[in-house]
Amino acid sequence: MINNLKENIIQICRLIYAKGFVSATDGNVSVRIQNSSNILTTSTGVNKGLIESEDIIEIDLNGNVISGNKKPSTEIAMHLFIYNQRQDVNAVVHAHPPYATGFATARQDLTGCLYPEVIIGLGAIPLADYATPSTIEVVKSIEPFVHKTEAILLANHGVVTYGKDLLDAYFKLEKVEHTAHITFIARLLGGEKYLSKEDIEKLKLISETTYGKNFLEKLSCTPSENMSSNLKNNISEEDIRRFIKEILGK
Repeated sequence: MINNLKENIIQICRLIYAKGFVSATDGNVSVRIQNSSNILTTSTGVNKGLIESEDIIEIDLNGNVISGNKKPSTEIAMHLFIYNQRQDVNAVVHAHPPYATGFATARQDLTGCLYPEVIIGLGAIPLADYATPSTIEVVKSIEPFVHKTEAILLANHGVVTYGKDLLDAYFKLEKVEHTAHITFIARLLGGEKYLSKEDIEKLKLISETTYGKNFLEKLSCTPSENMSSNLKNNISEEDIRRFIKEILGK
């Protein structure tokens, strides 16, 4: 089982690297070992595109190394906090996808009601306060959100997602980055248009009748008729031109 889990971690790490969600030795991935209180995690200082089985170590929920000759990721405290708080979580992924990290660096959350698939499947994506990486401050920053969402932007840092298994946690990372990318493009085109309360009620009904779940149990997005117009007014035509020039590399 452990060897299979290590192969799964390697697969996810290489996906993250191939997607450009990390560079150099950034990011970390972990998974809970079934029928055990221990965790498999990537070790520190390893390129996720070049990771091998020996770069993955086993630790307990206190961070003590059980097997392996390397040190755990410097962000392991964040992973362990999530596992200890959420017994339903079996995998955690932390990365720096460019668009989502751009929003985190601009100190802007992704909590508006924009995309039905995100509203139903993921919920609002909050922004945690800035915390010095690799310190207990990171744990304190995500504490207000860890029970109500499975994706958190880390101010000036990146994104952490978690789920029932490694693919679930990874897909949530993809969804966060896709959401940030689309939102960025919408702002270049004059500003995103948020769904109304009536739209959300219709989605809620569909979610309950079709999928048998109430997405309002998660951190809910914020519907507002005024949010999109306010954003549009705050972005000038010169800002849009500058953004486009940056994207085109001119």
